[in-house]
Amino acid sequence: MGGGYSGAGFGDIFEDIFGDFFGNFGGTRRQRPAKGSDLRYDLDLSLSEAIFSTEKTIDFPKWETCKECRGSGSEPGKSPETCTSCKGTGQIRFQQGFFSVSKSCSKCQGTGKKITHPCKKCKGTGRIQEHKSISLKIPAGVDTGSRLRVSGEGEPGEYGGPHGDLYVVLNIEEHPFFKREGTEIFCEVPISFPQAALGTEIEVPTIDGTAKLKIPSGTQSGKLFTIKGKGAPRVGGHQRGNQIVRIYVEVPTKLTSRQKELLEEFSSINGDEVSKSFKEKLKDLFTGVEN
Repeated sequence: MGGGYSGAGFGDIFEDIFGDFFGNFGGTRRQRPAKGSDLRYDLDLSLSEAIFSTEKTIDFPKWETCKECRGSGSEPGKSPETCTSCKGTGQIRFQQGFFSVSKSCSKCQGTGKKITHPCKKCKGTGRIQEHKSISLKIPAGVDTGSRLRVSGEGEPGEYGGPHGDLYVVLNIEEHPFFKREGTEIFCEVPISFPQAALGTEIEVPTIDGTAKLKIPSGTQSGKLFTIKGKGAPRVGGHQRGNQIVRIYVEVPTKLTSRQKELLEEFSSINGDEVSKSFKEKLKDLFTGVEN
């Protein structure tokens, strides 16, 4: 019957586990393809760029396989020579008691080859550092900590292995007026005492522009209002969250003589209505304590 496993045979597994201890049984240690290292790039976005889909071009340094020598490290037309220390095996073997123990050759770093005519462009390393420029499409709704994976834009692999990946980590800059929490956007808007007492209609800033908001008469400082659909979307979604507007009543710090006169007249007509309400609350509180 068929199974779901495919891969290395028993001999490969045995060599991986015991090869370094018992030696490689007289053979050359195989250089297997290995995937290159991943890279990280930190990208700052404005709040507007995070809420709406945008494109960004990023530039970053990365190692690439040398095109001059095609990664061999040797000058074109020249080939690496067999390492004389390990005879091309990449391993140095020595006897330790009853066992034959081998370790990686320090002369050739385990490659079994020695570069006698280094490539002038990469100086024998087989790699050169280049600056790569790529364009990224940022999806709508991303937030701080979101990661974008760009496949194959990491470091080159070893021995013909595939490139690693590039991970772009996003950071959303603080906005001077708006504060974001998930899909909701918060802001604070001041109104005057007459506007709060009499009611009015004001224009409120949103990430899209401005929106009209009706303020009913008798609005208290700290009152929250919701403007639907002016928040942020979820990544991959189309519906946006809401904008929450906190109203606070702005008290003037400088009054003209006429303004003082009108406020004093208002105070004499209004009496100590607020004080009465507060006293009633205190009375109920302490009555409950006595009982």
